Amino acid sequence: MKKYKKVMKALLLLTLVIAQLKCGSSSDNPSPTPTNPVSPTVNDVDFWLTKANQTALLQKQTTILGFATTTNLYSNIEVNDTQTYQTVDGFGYTLTGGSAQVINQLNPTAKQALLQELFGTTATSISISYLRISIGASDLNANPFTYNDLASGQTDLSLTNFSLAPDVNGVIALLKEIVLINPTIKIVATPWTAPLWMKDNNSFTGGSLQTQYYNVYAQYFVKYIQQMQAQGITIDAITPQNEPENAGNNPSMLMTSLQQTNFIKNNLGPAFQSANITTKIITFDHNCDHPQYPIDILNDPAASAFIAGSAFHLYFGDINALSTVHNANPNKNVYFTEQYTASNGSFEYDLKWHLKNVIIGSMRNWSKNALEWNLANDGSFGPHTQGGCNTCKGALTFTSNDTFERNVGYYIIAHVSKFVPAGSVRISSNIIGNLNNVAFKTPAGKIVLVVENDGIGSEIFNIKYNGKWITTSLDAGAVGTYVWQN
Repeated sequence: MKKYKKVMKALLLLTLVIAQLKCGSSSDNPSPTPTNPVSPTVNDVDFWLTKANQTALLQKQTTILGFATTTNLYSNIEVNDTQTYQTVDGFGYTLTGGSAQVINQLNPTAKQALLQELFGTTATSISISYLRISIGASDLNANPFTYNDLASGQTDLSLTNFSLAPDVNGVIALLKEIVLINPTIKIVATPWTAPLWMKDNNSFTGGSLQTQYYNVYAQYFVKYIQQMQAQGITIDAITPQNEPENAGNNPSMLMTSLQQTNFIKNNLGPAFQSANITTKIITFDHNCDHPQYPIDILNDPAASAFIAGSAFHLYFGDINALSTVHNANPNKNVYFTEQYTASNGSFEYDLKWHLKNVIIGSMRNWSKNALEWNLANDGSFGPHTQGGCNTCKGALTFTSNDTFERNVGYYIIAHVSKFVPAGSVRISSNIIGNLNNVAFKTPAGKIVLVVENDGIGSEIFNIKYNGKWITTSLDAGAVGTYVWQN
């Protein structure tokens, strides 16, 4: 009997070795099929898949995934909804002036169908819940402008000439249609530059805000928020300056951390308070390589009193910088507001990198939102200003007035926006090996787990919840969203 047991144990170990070798097989081979002694007959978990080779694009799988307790030897991603973190505000893109220009060219029927797909809540919608817009032009407008452009040498201290007119038929008209579909969509707005007459170089590119115009510039924000509200558009948050350390864009404006501190505590914050404006003030809005910038501002008690949190991009630095800032000021939020996919990038690389960093990384580092950059562009990756980004690929590329392609940015956001609405809470899940992941509990009580296989081979693994588990697999570079009822 002892000899028999030793033989059986040896056979079991051999089976384990073979299974592990299969798990590390090349991504060119089909996904290994998880094997269970008893196959489930009732599906408990819906599984949506995007593959690096694009053979599956946010495709709902037909595999039956039923929770069970049959032991296997695969590693567990264990989801625990008793441990909670931040509440999510939403996922989405920047609705640039260029985005609005190409979307507004659609015929009314096609346009409404697209907006329902992007912002609706139907089975075919991806349910975008958060947008970023520019105050005045960004570099992805056809031309630079502000809402108070004057002839050289003129000033307008009372902002008599302030006007939203440059955006009324573009971004604002489109936002009105979006708000009809999703009245609760959150919007963060940010300027690329102050009006030129307020700057020390009188140019759209670079330069700094002159201190004598701090008060009038604060009123510029007040007028903007009030007039957008009059258009039926609520601005949830603003940042004082897009990429305040980048002087090379068109438009752009430099703003040091000390300048931003002084502007917020002495001008912008008090102006909002006097006007009874509840729009959040979010500082920084630039790269993860300089977390000290927002920390310096938040360390000033007078400025910090007006600030809701800090925003980040990831063109330089590490996504863990969000936790550095969060840990320094745990009573303040962090936000992720921009990351672009390039016209010369690959679907495979961008899907992996952005899911790992922008989505999973930002969420696991306390971010309230995750936004990709441009929503839409034309076939030449425009419109953009002279000197603006000419390689920024939108989530959508319009090949003609009425046809478009869904790019990798669409699927990066859709893997969370479709399943994780505003008000969801991040919950605990452990990372195992190459399987980056993040989990949420929605207001409706659903559990959502997003997993990205960052390895070079297919992986079989368990998703464990409340003492039971399902067994599933992902190809190298693939992304899966798993949804089940609590």
